[in-house]
Amino acid sequence: MLARKTALSPKHEAYHLLINMKVLVVLAHPEPQSFNGSLFQMSVNELEAQGHQVQTSDLYSMKWKSEIDRTDFPNLSTDARLKVAYASRDSYKTGNLTEDVKTEQEKLLWADMVLIHFPLWWYTMPAILKGWVERVFSMGFTYGVGEHSEKHYGDRYGEGVFAGKRAMLVVTIGGREEHYSARGIAGHIDDLLYPINHGVLYYPGFQVLPSHVVYQTDRLDQAGFEKEAETLREKLRHLDTIEPIPYRPQNGGDYEMPALTLKPGLEGKNATGFSIHIRDSGAAEGK
Repeated sequence: MLARKTALSPKHEAYHLLINMKVLVVLAHPEPQSFNGSLFQMSVNELEAQGHQVQTSDLYSMKWKSEIDRTDFPNLSTDARLKVAYASRDSYKTGNLTEDVKTEQEKLLWADMVLIHFPLWWYTMPAILKGWVERVFSMGFTYGVGEHSEKHYGDRYGEGVFAGKRAMLVVTIGGREEHYSARGIAGHIDDLLYPINHGVLYYPGFQVLPSHVVYQTDRLDQAGFEKEAETLREKLRHLDTIEPIPYRPQNGGDYEMPALTLKPGLEGKNATGFSIHIRDSGAAEGK
């Protein structure tokens, strides 16, 4: 553990205790010199300078196979119908997933913290990153695990293989921030990233930190990059203390079982859509 002096206010100072972590940094951008690629390299450098152990998965440079197909399951008989979830489960259980997938799973198990850098393309992650998720997050590893009953519907949404680990998205966007606001035409950025933050990361147990989003990256010059890089750098210095998004755990009592619908009255009176699945997203009626 390292002690680092951190300014809390103009009048007060304290020592922030930084826990040395194992950090996996994932990049899904084809151009290393892009804004996103440059933030990725800055993140790696900053984390290493802090004394963290760092591994990377630069998906384009790795020539990552993005599509999932029969070749992912070498032990599947040639005349068998491919049922991806079950083939994934059987291959995981028997240790017969392809080596590239097993390597990525080992990185995820090794990591205390996962940073995922990508540009927002057509309102979601690039296809190569989606393929990384589909191939690496196999059944038996990240889903289809735990007790399934009328009272406990699997170890997921706050439980699972990555419980106790943290994750954060670093997203670059070409459009203006206003486009991704509550009244923006593109929809609120929190809603656009919800399927990734909640459905991909929180599902297998990650504590998900608020996303770091940079807008209008095509219009920013070097000075603009340096400003944004310093903002991210400051977050990287506090990865162990940033409060995660307070998603509701599936098996924590907030949901009807087995319907998995939020119990009436728990949502804030101003909460709608995805935000009802975040605790304290508005004072609940009667509370």
